[in-house]
Amino acid sequence: MIYPIVKYGDPVLETPAAPVTEFGDKLKKLVEDMFESMYEAQGVGLAAPQIGISLKLSVIDTSFKEDPEAKLVLANPEILSVEGKQSGGEGCLSIPDFRETLPRGKKVTIRAQDINGNWYEKTGEDLLARAFQHEIDHLNGTLYIHHLSSLKRDMMRRKIKRLIRQGEW
Repeated sequence: MIYPIVKYGDPVLETPAAPVTEFGDKLKKLVEDMFESMYEAQGVGLAAPQIGISLKLSVIDTSFKEDPEAKLVLANPEILSVEGKQSGGEGCLSIPDFRETLPRGKKVTIRAQDINGNWYEKTGEDLLARAFQHEIDHLNGTLYIHHLSSLKRDMMRRKIKRLIRQGEW
C-alpha cells in the first residue's frame, strides 16, 4: 500500500514519535509499505510520521533500489557519534519542491533496532550520514527547516502559506 506523504503544516511532523514496542507481522507490513511509499515519492528516506504514523520508525535506501543491501530499517534509532562536517543540498518529501544547503555531520554512527527488534550499530558517511540525521530528526519532531536561519525559514513558510492559499499545497 502506498501512503500519501504528509506535508509540512501537519502537527504529526513536529511532534516527537512514540517508540516502537511491537515487532511482528504488522510492523513488517508497515515497513514494506513505507519502502513502497518512499520509492513512489522518489525519496531515499522516509520516517513513519511522514505518512501520519507517530512511531520511531524510518526506512532508508540511499541506492534507490539499486542495492538490496542498502535497504535499512531503523526502529527506535539514536545517534551515538557524529564526526566531521559536510554541507550540501537537502530536501524533504514533506516539504516538496524546496531544497536548502544545510550543514550536517560527515560520519555518523547510530544504534537502532531492525525489523525483528534486534539492536545493531551502523556507521554511515556522506549521503547515508545525512539520511541518518535527517530521518532521526523527523522521529524527534524536527524538520530540516528548523536548522535554517530564521530569515530563510520565514521566507520558506511564507511561500508555503501562499501555496496553501492558492490550493497548491
